[in-house]
Amino acid sequence: MAFFVMWHGAVFFMIMSRYAVKGQISYSIPEEIPKGSIVGNISQGLGLDLKRLNSGKARIFAGDNRRFVGLNKEKGILLTEEKIDREALCAKTTPCALHLQLILENPMQWYDVTVEIIDINDNAPSFPKGEIRFEISETAVTGARFMLENAIDLDVGTNSHLSYSLKPTDNFVLSSQAQTDGDRNMEMVLQKALDRENKEKLSLMLTAVDGGEPSLTSTVRIHVTVLDANDNPPVFSQRVYKATFAENTPKDTVIASVSASDADEGSNAIITYYMSSTGDVNDLFTVDTRSGDIRLKGSADFEKASRYQFNIQARDQGGLSDSCKVIIDLTDINDNKPIISIVSMSNFISEQSRPGTVVAMLNVNDFDSGMNGRVHCYRNDNIPFTIASSSSFFSLQTEQELDREKEAEYNISVICSDEGVPALSSSVSLRVQISDVNDNAPVFEKSNHEAFVVENNTPGLSIFTVKASDADWNQNARVSYILEDSTVSGVSVSSYVSVHPDSGLITAVRSFDYETLKDFHFRVKAQDGGSPPLSSNVTVKITVQDQNDNAPQVLYPVQTGASVVAEIVPRAADVGYLVTKVVAVDVDSGQNAWLSYKLQKAADRALFEVGLQNGEIRTVRQVTDKDAVKQKLTVVVEDNGQPSRSAVVSINVAVADSFPEVLSEFTDFTHEKQYNDSLTFYLVLALAAVSFLFITCVVVIISVKIYRWRQSRFLYQSNLPVIPYYPPQYADTGVTGTLPHGYNYEVCMTTDSRKSDCKFSTLGGQSVLVVDPSFTETMQHTIKKNCSIDGLRITESQKPPNTDWRFPPNQRPGPSGQHRFHTLQQRWTPYEKSRAGARPEEAGAGAGVIAGTGPWPNPPTEAEQLQAMMAAANEERNTHRFETSGRK
Repeated sequence: MAFFVMWHGAVFFMIMSRYAVKGQISYSIPEEIPKGSIVGNISQGLGLDLKRLNSGKARIFAGDNRRFVGLNKEKGILLTEEKIDREALCAKTTPCALHLQLILENPMQWYDVTVEIIDINDNAPSFPKGEIRFEISETAVTGARFMLENAIDLDVGTNSHLSYSLKPTDNFVLSSQAQTDGDRNMEMVLQKALDRENKEKLSLMLTAVDGGEPSLTSTVRIHVTVLDANDNPPVFSQRVYKATFAENTPKDTVIASVSASDADEGSNAIITYYMSSTGDVNDLFTVDTRSGDIRLKGSADFEKASRYQFNIQARDQGGLSDSCKVIIDLTDINDNKPIISIVSMSNFISEQSRPGTVVAMLNVNDFDSGMNGRVHCYRNDNIPFTIASSSSFFSLQTEQELDREKEAEYNISVICSDEGVPALSSSVSLRVQISDVNDNAPVFEKSNHEAFVVENNTPGLSIFTVKASDADWNQNARVSYILEDSTVSGVSVSSYVSVHPDSGLITAVRSFDYETLKDFHFRVKAQDGGSPPLSSNVTVKITVQDQNDNAPQVLYPVQTGASVVAEIVPRAADVGYLVTKVVAVDVDSGQNAWLSYKLQKAADRALFEVGLQNGEIRTVRQVTDKDAVKQKLTVVVEDNGQPSRSAVVSINVAVADSFPEVLSEFTDFTHEKQYNDSLTFYLVLALAAVSFLFITCVVVIISVKIYRWRQSRFLYQSNLPVIPYYPPQYADTGVTGTLPHGYNYEVCMTTDSRKSDCKFSTLGGQSVLVVDPSFTETMQHTIKKNCSIDGLRITESQKPPNTDWRFPPNQRPGPSGQHRFHTLQQRWTPYEKSRAGARPEEAGAGAGVIAGTGPWPNPPTEAEQLQAMMAAANEERNTHRFETSGRK
């Protein structure tokens, strides 16, 4: 009692938690407070004047007709009208609350009031039995478990949290096993083997302590009788049994069945089932001690409890036992009709009343649960009233403005039906009389509107239609739409869109560009024709959708017509070598800006590939000597729009190991762009033919060199004189414009024409080539210049020509004209075929012909002319490389 007096005197008795939002207020009070205790000041909590409480005939309405809380209108406070026991009111349900309504009239108002009952630790734990008895065989092994019944605490929260202790602990210790549903089973675990001969009976004390302040305790005595020789406990086939039955199931129906087995024989294998439970479970269910069948003993009500849990113990004749958990769910049956109570009613209502004016207040309760207890109320058709719901309260309200000239009286039938199968319903009839005029402002269908328009639209395009309705009649219901003035990006919104005043159709004034303007907002006002006019507005958002109107732009490589840029790939490049990367952007958005890269044109498709997403150009195989030096790639960058747009970029790639080699192959890149595909085909064909002839000549020259070298060795070994024969060189002093000296080409070819070795020598009229056994002397009376460029060796010797040995232009052998080739044709005559002859200097200078018996060279053949042409071309190319290397 002192505890309750202390609570009664405490200040926080008044309000532990209070809030009021939109006609709702909540209080918290502890249970067991005395009658007349203050719950809270509802006048201050709801902001109501005490005069309003008295003039509105304020009263507290409780749905279950049980008055726990009353109202003092003079002070505006709530008082307890009797002592509240939370356990009797809500049992284990949390939170436990009283749901009340404060009703006011003139005008009619109501407020929801919730009073939460806070639990106090006023219930000590209690064991279902005064004592517990076990018969345990002395053969029970260490670790054997024996189920103990849990104590029951009617409190909730921490006040119901129980802890247990067992004394003494010589043979047994206490163990707590957590279950899947959150509960814990208490078990007594054997930690030391029993000895019947030493001690036949044991007495233990089990203590339960709750978590309240101060804590409360309860004890139970455990008597253990030690039996002899039973060494196999019963074992359930399942640890958890589950069952479901409807609340209208008749009595004596088998709900579930449990089964345990014992490996022992005889009396030790006889199993007896016990139900260890408390409270309503024993009144509702029973278990057959022999078969394990669980039967319904009483009448189940889903509205009281929807789930039952209890333990069943299987014990053999030797005292060994096992336990299992049984969970039984109860399904609800729609066996309760909704109950309608008229809380308040207005018999007359003005037609000036706004929509939503409350005509009547109804309280509807259905004691079923779930869908069976969910209630919907509706009224008869063709009347301008609606029903709004709030918790268990329903209000009959005006749905639109009323017109007394059309209908002066309404007979309203309100029908409330639950959602059960089959559904149950109740109804009530209301009579409402209408008096005089009304007024309503236009109402839009939505508070916000959003429309979409694709960019590059045509001006005048219809975008969207806003719609507002007015419940008034005639002129008062005529709605006009006005575009409110605002700015978009500093420009008036009227330059973007327009609104039709009658239909509300929004049209585009200009063409939109997504890259400039993605969306904008504006407001449309709907105004009726009343006097004074009423209006409302709505916000409209126009979203501009992207269109694929921009092609990709290539950022790298930069395409210029002034110069040729080439990417160099060394011939030692591995597979996957990164040649370059194409970088492109698209100013569109979304999938219109998703870019993909494709290799459209390449000299060798098997050598390069381009990444579909990243634009990286890499090699797909090892570079070989057969791969051309010049590679021209064409990459197409395409977006993902519909239809797609693309850009093309050309990339020059050089497969080479040195920069001079690249320059020699790419000097004509700037000119190639001017040629068409047919010209390229003919150039390639001509190049192939010239290359074939060139290789053939090289093979012939090398064969001749080898043959001469062998002949020279033969002459040296035989000590025979060798008289080399040199054809005369030609000097031109006339008008043909040829050089005053001749050239001798010695070509040393390799497999790579770029590394060929060429020697140029010019011999005067008295130049003599002496071949001796040591091969150390060369041409005499010459001036020599040596140059070397990347493997190209050029030796030039020059001496003024002997003017005493000339031919008139019309008597020169070989090709005539000023475009002939000036080449020194060198021939070797075998020893046995050599002849003695005078040198040109020894012949008469003015004879016009050369005297002597030696052979005179014939005009050059076609093969010799081709060889001279190839030598001249090689000279021009090497000269170009020399100049290019010099500039580097």
